[in-house]
Amino acid sequence: MAHEVNTPLAVISSYAQMLLKQVNGDDKMMSLLDRITRQTFRASEIVNSLLNFSRTGGTEFGDVDVNKTIQDTLTLLEHQFRLSHIKVEANLYKDLPPIYGNTGKLQQVFLNLFLNAKDAMGTSGGTLSVQTANGMGVEVSVSDNGTGIAPEHIKKIYDPFFTTKNAPKEGQSRGTGLGLSVTYGIITEHAGKISVDSKPGEGTTFHIQFPLIKARKAVNV
Repeated sequence: MAHEVNTPLAVISSYAQMLLKQVNGDDKMMSLLDRITRQTFRASEIVNSLLNFSRTGGTEFGDVDVNKTIQDTLTLLEHQFRLSHIKVEANLYKDLPPIYGNTGKLQQVFLNLFLNAKDAMGTSGGTLSVQTANGMGVEVSVSDNGTGIAPEHIKKIYDPFFTTKNAPKEGQSRGTGLGLSVTYGIITEHAGKISVDSKPGEGTTFHIQFPLIKARKAVNV
């Protein structure tokens, strides 16, 4: 499917670039063709991100670029964020070392966290902040300025089927309560740790830490 979609996108992009050369001097036409070219490239990136997301590779582990995994996941959700009036602030550490993991599973982790943040901010929108750092290991923080989590619920959020979401409209699902449970399991599988800071009415921040490849190998020896 990705190939079938990418082929016409490539044709559109090629013709648009050919037309750009022919309308040199026509600022209005050049601007329109440039928009077409940029949007076809963006559509192709989204298709490739979907393709990468579907290729979980089973349980195969290898070197994973966490920054790229985060960027690919944000690309998948770009349209949803725009519709929900959510501003994304990504502060990704430039020289972040790779971790030992499975790209598909880690993308599922970030997808769950980003969607939870979107739901917590509701239709009025807000700001999703994603940050990576090279500290005691590869560190990731995901923050929102949504409704927050009540103190009595903090210890239950990783329990299977626990959810505080209400159905926004009749006929819509209120959530399975499996998102954070699956997230916790995947992070544990990657020898990582997850913690949360939250204040009702102010927002929530999830902190994730993955061991460096050398440190993980030392533990496994």
